[in-house]
Amino acid sequence: MSRFDATVLLDPPAFPASGYAPLADRIARLLETRNDVLFVQAEAVVALEAVATSLATPALKALNIVTSPYGTLFGGWLRRGGATVTDLVAEPARPVTVEAVEAVLDAAEGIDVIALVHAESASGILNPLEAIAKRAKERGILLVVDAVASVGGHPVAVDALGIDIAVIGPQKALAGPAGISAVSVSKRAWALIDRPDAPVNSVLSLADQKRDWLDKGRGALPGTPPPLEFHALKAALDRIEAEGLETVLRRHARTAAQARAAVSDLGLTAFEAGERASNLVTTVVLPEGVEPDSLLVLEEVIRVELTAGVGPGSERLLRINHTGRRADEKTLRETLAVLAKALGQARA
Repeated sequence: MSRFDATVLLDPPAFPASGYAPLADRIARLLETRNDVLFVQAEAVVALEAVATSLATPALKALNIVTSPYGTLFGGWLRRGGATVTDLVAEPARPVTVEAVEAVLDAAEGIDVIALVHAESASGILNPLEAIAKRAKERGILLVVDAVASVGGHPVAVDALGIDIAVIGPQKALAGPAGISAVSVSKRAWALIDRPDAPVNSVLSLADQKRDWLDKGRGALPGTPPPLEFHALKAALDRIEAEGLETVLRRHARTAAQARAAVSDLGLTAFEAGERASNLVTTVVLPEGVEPDSLLVLEEVIRVELTAGVGPGSERLLRINHTGRRADEKTLRETLAVLAKALGQARA
């Protein structure tokens, strides 16, 4: 196998300051929103921490939905800022139910914010965003959505759903770079974030982003923006727009359906299916007698991106990655062929 020549990435041309605002506008169109879009110059987990840090005050009451380690992290960041947090922890590695959300909202008083992850790559599940968004809108509660894994794989219509803050990372279904992320923020959310006592002089401060970039006309970004990441983001958006977002969404949905049908043919059980399953990842329960540790160290398995589930409840789950450019019938066939071979070796 030929080695990649990393020297081609050295001495990249600068990304023009005039190019940041158009990129933000293109992301806004992708999210179907007229809200502000800003960049966090880091992987999306930093953007999520920035959102929690920027929102959290001792006066804030939040319902934090936990369906993976990312929800646990978000609740911890809110608490660090003094917020009162009610964690709604779903059954391990499973989606939350709308009924459970309603029960907490009925029992709790004065909830200001609901936070949830839309699609979980950790376990391949999909949380019922539309139904939860409806409940949040009915009660006037601000909605924060981690759409890092779902954007491009599932519809994320920010304005139609009433999402106040959406965090995205281009590295999943958009098949872009991992080192840059974006956040859309509604006027209602800015009222909680851009306040006199907001955290400032920090990479975790969205108020800084607003004051230093949005309020100054969206020209040069503060700090030293990474040109490679922005060039790659532009290229990823070029490719998504050339294919068409609706086509990208259908491609992910079609590949996910093919993956679930195929694992059944292999005698495996999909962990989730239908509206409770993500289009990005199919998880299967490994059969008795097949140990994850022995299967996942095989070179071919690693090459086709068959990986272990992440978090509580995922101990015997195997993830089949059909995200981004891997949402393709030929790639899926190759992945499943490796899986069938590896299972045969493990059972022998």
